[in-house]
Amino acid sequence: MGMSAASAGGIGRGGRGHRRRGRHHSLMSEINVTPMVDVMLVLLIIFMVAAPLLTVGVPIDLPDTQAKPMNADTQPITVSINATGQIYLQETEIPIDELVAKLQAISKTGYDERIFIRGDKSTDYGTAMKVMARVSAAGYKNIGLVSLQEQDQ
Repeated sequence: MGMSAASAGGIGRGGRGHRRRGRHHSLMSEINVTPMVDVMLVLLIIFMVAAPLLTVGVPIDLPDTQAKPMNADTQPITVSINATGQIYLQETEIPIDELVAKLQAISKTGYDERIFIRGDKSTDYGTAMKVMARVSAAGYKNIGLVSLQEQDQ
């Protein structure tokens, strides 16, 4: 029975100090969720503010009609004509002479591709007809005019 009390059960001064050091250096096994939630909320706010800015295309004031909206599975090719008569394919300004060549280059399904023509309500009627005639003469038959629904007042 030659054991001392300090070495036997950690009752002595060295034993307690050893235990205290062990507690001090133990790993924390809990995750602090609060900073992660803060970051996620900030990202949510950023995306809520930025999302409407990503959908803006060529600014055009479309005319109102009583037609019902169309259901579509794929995105059509959009040709836009602004109030000054400038022509845009998707969001890129192009001259009317290059319209057919660019349409043929980007159409995925050939002449069956849906093409929507968006014309500002103050644009020249002749310019809109020239664009439609060029698209139709190129062989595209699935052409549509885009408008806004009338609001009942």
